[in-house]
Amino acid sequence: MTVRDVLGNSEIPRRDAEFLLLHCVGQADRGWLIAHNLDEVPIQALDDFKAACQQRARGLPLAYIVGRREFWSLSLAVTPDVLIPRPETELLVEWVLEHIGPEDGKSMLDLGTGSGAIALACKHDAPSLTVTACDISARALAVANKNALDLSLSIEFLQSDWFSAMGDRRWSVIVANPPYVAHVDPHLSQGDLRFEPQGALTDGSDGLGAIRRIIEESPEYLERGGWLFIEHGYDQAKAVNTLFKARGFADISLRRDLAGRPRASGGCWQ
Repeated sequence: MTVRDVLGNSEIPRRDAEFLLLHCVGQADRGWLIAHNLDEVPIQALDDFKAACQQRARGLPLAYIVGRREFWSLSLAVTPDVLIPRPETELLVEWVLEHIGPEDGKSMLDLGTGSGAIALACKHDAPSLTVTACDISARALAVANKNALDLSLSIEFLQSDWFSAMGDRRWSVIVANPPYVAHVDPHLSQGDLRFEPQGALTDGSDGLGAIRRIIEESPEYLERGGWLFIEHGYDQAKAVNTLFKARGFADISLRRDLAGRPRASGGCWQ
């Protein structure tokens, strides 16, 4: 079958089919599909494409089907053991890089690292930054460690329930993308979220449980003048701001995503 026939006979959305076919033939540029519209698709690639389309028809996220996702210009391996990195999380990377500046001697702790996206992006753009990343899931840490090896980036990985394995260490910056979806949120049973690790999406309660714990405990692990940055839901900004204030953080501020929705909050520990 030609490229045109394969795409024309697909039962999944056209853009999804194009993405999967490019993956199966080992190409990345959509222009290849136009230039090779009448080329025959190799048998193995065709079989792989059909299997991938069946997975997509069942709702499996594209990132899990191909096993990769782009984040901060980095190509990261992803599996169902980790959340799929999303563009809005790049706000945290931008914020960290703004605050650490070009100075040596800065350190960062990434809580709930998952695929390692935040930790790896920060280390990639700030090679002198000392980065520690933790996760409660050993399987998630295995994915993150693979990404670090693939990218030749030096990260310290620890298995830890938030700060439980951190001892008396302190960092210049602590960053977290914790589970913040309320357990009653209908989105948990829709789209890609159905297939992602639920413990990384929701705390099983109001969505603020992990955020409360991180804000409450982080001063014990921040250097004086250190910063805490947290991603949260668009409707949680006021509650998160209140938690920062109650714990005694200063210079509390908010970042919005490209749609203008409140997406991350940060504060300085004085």
